[in-house]
Amino acid sequence: MRFKSLVRPIELVVMLFSFHCSLHADDIVIYVRDDVYSHYVNFVDGREVTDISTFSGSTIRRDVVDMIIVQQALSLGGFNYGFTYVPGKINFRNTNMLQQGKLLLSFDSYWLADANSISEHVYISEPVIRKGEYFAGIYTSPKNEKTLNIKNLDDFRSLTAVSTPRWKTDWQTLSDLPLKELIREDEWLSMARMVKLQWIDFLLMPFHSSEDQSFTLENIHLVPVKNVAVQLNDSRHFVVSKRHPLGESAIVAINQGLKQLRAKKAIVQAYQEAGFFRDTSALHIINPP
Repeated sequence: MRFKSLVRPIELVVMLFSFHCSLHADDIVIYVRDDVYSHYVNFVDGREVTDISTFSGSTIRRDVVDMIIVQQALSLGGFNYGFTYVPGKINFRNTNMLQQGKLLLSFDSYWLADANSISEHVYISEPVIRKGEYFAGIYTSPKNEKTLNIKNLDDFRSLTAVSTPRWKTDWQTLSDLPLKELIREDEWLSMARMVKLQWIDFLLMPFHSSEDQSFTLENIHLVPVKNVAVQLNDSRHFVVSKRHPLGESAIVAINQGLKQLRAKKAIVQAYQEAGFFRDTSALHIINPP
């Protein structure tokens, strides 16, 4: 299985045309958010993706693990096509392209609630993260003492959070907290910047792989409230376009591959080594089901 990348601004139509003209005939274009792509490239570091079996490192994160697992599942399921990545400022464009059949699949998993809302247009894989396994950190500026000192639900009454209703599970989870205010912002990087500048108190993020679980991207540095987590009580799945000519064969391959990886306990191991799956006995779950 071949994996290549093309790093150009996807916003330019002329550039996109040149990308497609330069692809190998069998390559499938995958659009990926640029910050995720950068961490993915640094972590893979030229290795064959299908051979990766350990997931520790400074640039590993939940969505990078997703990218590797789905490629391994496709390969195990006999889907022998190459992929070319086009990174850029992508948020919800992928969903529209999936519905139109212009994109085969998303390498970033979807909440089941989000996938179900477009199930007319996409196949939904078996869960890669099962319901009850997803615990997020409460990430804030290292200077935001008020947020860093929260201990219970009542402490949220003076706090603001940011998310988007387009992530149904995240939005509902935050809506259920007794927040001072929940602000909508559809671009993830803008969310992180708002929290970094302390315009907003916090956002929910997967626990990171660094020793203190802090997250750093460019000039953004966020830290989690120590030993506190929020449960997002939903499962995550890969979605594949029903309108793409390879959609049916891709979903069959993903499900076969996930079954094999699950049997080897490789999926749980990957998320544990990446720092995303934490020992919940050492965490205070702020919103137990």
